[in-house]
Order: sequence, then C-alpha cells, then structure tokens
Amino acid sequence: MDGVLIRDGAMVKGADLFLDRLRQLARPFLILTNNSLFTPHQLRNQLSAIGLEIDERQLWTSALATAHFVHTQRPRGSAFVIGEPAMHEALAEVGYRENNSDPDYVVLGETQTYSFDDFTTAIRLIERGSNFVATNPESTGPSAEGSFPGCGAMAALIERATATSAYFVGKPNPVMMREGLNILGAHHASTIIVGDRMKTDIRAGVEAGISTILVLSGVARREDLDAYPFQPSRVINSIADLIDEL
Repeated sequence: MDGVLIRDGAMVKGADLFLDRLRQLARPFLILTNNSLFTPHQLRNQLSAIGLEIDERQLWTSALATAHFVHTQRPRGSAFVIGEPAMHEALAEVGYRENNSDPDYVVLGETQTYSFDDFTTAIRLIERGSNFVATNPESTGPSAEGSFPGCGAMAALIERATATSAYFVGKPNPVMMREGLNILGAHHASTIIVGDRMKTDIRAGVEAGISTILVLSGVARREDLDAYPFQPSRVINSIADLIDEL
C-alpha cells in the first residue's frame, strides 16, 4: 500500500486507474500492508478520501495476519497486547481474550502511545514463558514529516531486555503471503507482488516463490539494488507503468 498506491498521504499518480483496470479485467487483488495501526474499515475510509475506492475485504494488514497466526497456533488462546485498537480488534475477532497475568502470547503491534508499564509487563511475561509475537519488523515508518519509530524498533527494546527474539508475522514472513494467496484463492505461480521495499515486499515474494515488481515511487532506489542478494523480477517507476500491460 504505502509507496505503491499512496505516498505521504496522497495517491500515487495512476493508482486509481490501475485498480480500475484490474476490476475491468476481473483480476483478483489484495492490498497488503505491514501497518497495524488501522482497521480495514479505517483504511478504506482513508483511501476513499484520496480517491482510491477499496473493499475492506481486499485489505490484508499485519494485525489481521498476526491474529490469524496466533489463532492457528493456539486457537482461542490469550494475549497481552501492546498496540492500537486495530490490533486488539483483530485478536478479538478470532476469539482471543486479553490476559496480563499468564497469556499464551505477548503481541506487539505498531503504536503511537508508549507506556513504560506496558513494556515492563511484556518483559516480565516473556521471562515467565509467554511467547513473543510482533506484527512487522520495520524499525521506522513513513510520514509527511519524516520517519517515526516502527514496530521493529519497539520490539528491539523487549528483545534486548529478555534475550528473546520476536516472531514477526508481517512481510517478509511467507506466512502473511501464503494466507494472502488463500484469501485470493490464487496460486503462487500465477501471482505477482508489487512493492516498494526490498527488505520486506521483494524479499517476501522471493521467499514465497512469487514473481515480484519493485516500484521506485516509494522507499527503494535503483542504485541500491546491488546491495541485496535477492532481486526483483522487474523494476518500474510506478504502478501507472503497468496499466497498459494488463
């Protein structure tokens, strides 16, 4: 989503036409985002406000993927949650209850509200045996004013304090990609992932066996590609370059 369809709160030129073309051709698509701050309903409204009309069911966030993951591993379990309402809501929808004494999981999502007490509780629960799961590994997130601390940076604090590594469900974890394919009813051989980040989007596609297209409308720069051991299947300037090829 970020860097492909939108950037700095505005629509990437041609993104609306690209989505319209997919619909005209009845090509199924899913919009993935590692951002766990918002619910699909909130994201739909935000996208609509800038001219992108999206069905909520076509939005697959790291919060939803994380809730699905913990539910498949320990159905109807419990979690101590640090995150915005979107993370709490996603867990509630799969039947998870919140628990700050002996949860199956400590779940960390993106948040703009930091609590020393919450982080202290998380550390102590992990020390007592709760498993540590986080939505996404990015250390920063984008905004019009510049970078802000991401989930990966907050996870690092807990990891350092507990000597326990977080399990990140979001991209580049193939878990998020495989469930996305299941939602679409698609096969990896007939699917393409379009993204703007080498470390998450392109790596996710490579590890899931999905062809990849890197757009230069977001974070990635062409001159940086040689620094990575994996490469995109193709590099284009923006999503608008694909409209006439569909």
